[in-house]
Amino acid sequence: MQTFTEENYLKTIFFLSIDIEVWVSTNALAESTNTRAASVSDMLKRLAEKGLINYQKYRGVRLTEEGERLALLVIRKHRLWEVFLAEKLQFGWDEVHVIAEELEHIRSERLVEKLDAFLGHPQFDPHGDPIPDADGQMPAFRYRKLSEINEGNTVIVTGVSEHSSAFLQHLDKSGIMLGCQVKVQEINRFDKSIHVLIDNQQTVFISHEVAKNLLVK
Repeated sequence: MQTFTEENYLKTIFFLSIDIEVWVSTNALAESTNTRAASVSDMLKRLAEKGLINYQKYRGVRLTEEGERLALLVIRKHRLWEVFLAEKLQFGWDEVHVIAEELEHIRSERLVEKLDAFLGHPQFDPHGDPIPDADGQMPAFRYRKLSEINEGNTVIVTGVSEHSSAFLQHLDKSGIMLGCQVKVQEINRFDKSIHVLIDNQQTVFISHEVAKNLLVK
């Protein structure tokens, strides 16, 4: 059985491996977990001994098949709890992530499957992230960043890649939420900030930093 910290490491390795090839460096892990490199190395040795990662000192780390299965299980629990908190308990999408970080470590597989059934087997969480099924398979989805959309085009907001409360609260104040329609009216050539029309009702100024963290289709 894995500790909460070990599960968090597996989840972090999984997410990092999506962006930077298969092998994840110790330094990338240290930065992502805000942990000293020496402590990261100790944890990686422990995970390697359990057969959850392949670890090479100067190359980095990657998940084994079992490590990936466990990482996806943690992600599945996290995102199902986010749906429950948002839909059934009316927590804001800026609140659910922190609470789900604690609930994702609940051990009972029976509870997780009952939760999934109770929620109607959702495929996406309140931030638009896909929820792995019981076999670890992700629903098929495609998205682009709003920062990649040309002037004059209209898209639908389907997710966010930044989950911090500050970012989500900023979106709330701007009237941006999942499912809203966004038309790119003008792109500032100097700093790539944009003016968008939301749901054909209000025009909002969006910085490039915000736009690159908004996922659309």
